[in-house]
Amino acid sequence: MNSAAELDHLDLNPAAKTQVAAVIQALLEQAKQDAVALQAKDAELYAKDLKIQALTLELAHIRRIRYGVKSEALSPLQRDVFEETWNTDLSAIEAEVEQLANDQPGDTVVKPKRPRAGRQPLPDHLPRIEHRHEPESCTCGQCGKDLVKIGEDITEQLDVEPAKFFVHRHIRPQYACRNCETITAAPIPPAVIDGGMAAVGLLVWVLISKYLDHLPLYRLEQIAARDNVILSRSTLADWVGRVGVALQPLVDRLIWHLLQGNTLHADETPVAQLDPGSGKTKKAYLWAYRSNDLDRGPRIIVFDYQPGRSGRHARNFLGQWQGNLMVDDYGGYKALFASDGKTAPCIELACLAHARRKFFDLLQANQSPMAFEALQRIGVLYAIEAEGKSLDSEARKQLRLEKSRPTLNDLHEWLLQTRLKTANGGGSAKALDYTLKRWPALTRYAETGHLPIDNNPVENTIRPIALGKKNWLFTGSERAGQRAAATQTLLGTAKLNGLNPAEWLKETLEKLPVWPNSRIDELLPLAPEWIEAIKQKQSDKATW
Repeated sequence: MNSAAELDHLDLNPAAKTQVAAVIQALLEQAKQDAVALQAKDAELYAKDLKIQALTLELAHIRRIRYGVKSEALSPLQRDVFEETWNTDLSAIEAEVEQLANDQPGDTVVKPKRPRAGRQPLPDHLPRIEHRHEPESCTCGQCGKDLVKIGEDITEQLDVEPAKFFVHRHIRPQYACRNCETITAAPIPPAVIDGGMAAVGLLVWVLISKYLDHLPLYRLEQIAARDNVILSRSTLADWVGRVGVALQPLVDRLIWHLLQGNTLHADETPVAQLDPGSGKTKKAYLWAYRSNDLDRGPRIIVFDYQPGRSGRHARNFLGQWQGNLMVDDYGGYKALFASDGKTAPCIELACLAHARRKFFDLLQANQSPMAFEALQRIGVLYAIEAEGKSLDSEARKQLRLEKSRPTLNDLHEWLLQTRLKTANGGGSAKALDYTLKRWPALTRYAETGHLPIDNNPVENTIRPIALGKKNWLFTGSERAGQRAAATQTLLGTAKLNGLNPAEWLKETLEKLPVWPNSRIDELLPLAPEWIEAIKQKQSDKATW
């Protein structure tokens, strides 16, 4: 467009023409600037769209990992370890996407905020510290009249106070008799460690931190040092050793109660033990024995620390015990199931979860249709178990006979036919052979209403320790390993029975110095109903 030529056609004086031309030129310059700015905005929008798209894909990926994780891919405790990272990443990405979306320059309508999930109410048992926030004036700021209370707006925040060290000061006045010149004073309160400076609360903090939270003693030393409290590792170790000795009778009694059961779970996990002579570590094992949840009786887990994995350690622990023993396919247990001609052997129960895991690994490796079919059939058996979970033993037995037995028969026939069509030596053959070889032990549970289907209860109990050993790396000696196993036995049993391990331990250490050995069962970390049952049984014996 030629602005000067167009203006010549207009009947304007020279001054007006110049003025109009200047205005037109300014408008053209402004249009060019607006075009550049618009291009920049378009580029910015495009960049934000790309970033939102990338974040959305990342968000979908993390959600798929977080919510779609397979049970066999990560153990429950491993998922707990990574879950905080997943949740943090999810929140951060969602916030970043919202921020980018809200900053879109072309938006003319305010987008509603994404609804948040309702916050869980804070536990009622926690103490409340009230902070009242009153207005600065009791009169209305608009008209000056007195204000009238019409209600309250209450919000609650959860707070925590880290380990707080304080001192118990025991003052024992001494009194003298002027007549006979005798001196009287109150007796020294009994304690687990005579003459020790550690109160029960401190001992509980050390043991719970070491054996339940898996914090090495040097970390506890550092935590105390932040409050200018000097607790040397040697002192902490001395307390742990002495308390372990004091608690050993409770562990021995738990072992006795465990071996009264007719069915047990057994498993083992390796532990590194320091070998002072070589300056390296050697492999020891933490053996675990757990009561059967489907039997009537207290819930008990016992850990037994041994220098090796030989089957003799299991034989020594069980002694003359006879019953149903749920184990994996480790050869060390085999001698327990072989009769020596004098005593009846233990009855072997095989773990269906181990058999299932073989097919799961096969499916993950090559998407095997055969493995998928096996998992579907085994899943039916677990669905039947879920259906009978709340039933009593007799009703569960009837359910298993009606549903589990036919399903197992069909599965066995399918396994046999599939094996005939499968070449030797491959992963498929190994998975099929593992299940078929152990078939009698795998299916024994379905003839009863009280035998377990798998060994998951003991594996779930031993898993926190298997993860915790990554913190303490190794045990310093065999005695230290045995002490750890004893303490884990008590704390693990407390958790199985729904008790707070720290509260139980504190109450027990307070009672233990003066508690009669004849009533030691009452101190065991068992559910209250089992303690009452034990007391009633003892009372009946005394009456008899």
